[in-house]
Amino acid sequence: MGKLWLGNVSDIADGQAKGFDPNHSGSDTFFIVRQGNELFAYVDICPHYNDTSLPWKRHHYLDSASDYIVCAAHGALFEINNGDCVQGPCKGQKLSKIPLEVSSQQEIWISLTTIKEFNL
Repeated sequence: MGKLWLGNVSDIADGQAKGFDPNHSGSDTFFIVRQGNELFAYVDICPHYNDTSLPWKRHHYLDSASDYIVCAAHGALFEINNGDCVQGPCKGQKLSKIPLEVSSQQEIWISLTTIKEFNL
């Protein structure tokens, strides 16, 4: 099974997020949020409409306090650790979580199977 290298954990500042475009389509299709040593990855689609990207600007997936993932179009707030919508028009729904691999050298990898499965 092939894998795609996304960078190192240190490439994403603690309390920040970063979007990725593995197929070079011109739009990020998923993003990673870092909290301490933990990484959380989700498909960049708000479940409210199923076709709306979350950030208002590239890599801006979090609210101003970095407590929640926010959909700029709908104002929905999502828990970082599980993707649950806790406020907004999609309350009770959740973001699609993506599995990642982090090597002992702190390299971030995603499998090509995952990219295909999630249509990233």
